[in-house]
Amino acid sequence: MAAQQSPSNLNFNSVLIGTNQPEVLATFYEKVLGRPADWSDGGYYGWQVGSGFLTVGEHSEVQGQAKEPARIILNFETPAVQAEYERIRQAQATVIREPYELGGGWIATLADPDGNYIQLVSPM
Repeated sequence: MAAQQSPSNLNFNSVLIGTNQPEVLATFYEKVLGRPADWSDGGYYGWQVGSGFLTVGEHSEVQGQAKEPARIILNFETPAVQAEYERIRQAQATVIREPYELGGGWIATLADPDGNYIQLVSPM
């Protein structure tokens, strides 16, 4: 019989996107989220988004475009995938995949100025 694992005390609450162009990403995510950062300090910018927190900031080991942009994908849930896709596309996002239907919901994939993938997904 396998040993039972006790529940974790971990609570996933935020994502930090490292970049060598924090001001560019901050400006982009201000457009995506429709507001300025909730806080900024020393080249770091952060937004409360739903129950999580999104931060962008300079990182000494990050240069240029994401080398494997599909490795980690930021998912933003919205009942208006097609409208949000169009709004974010106009904010200079790179289109990876236009909105498509999957399992009764919609998904669209775009990329930020560093090439990090962002998905818009219908609520489950």
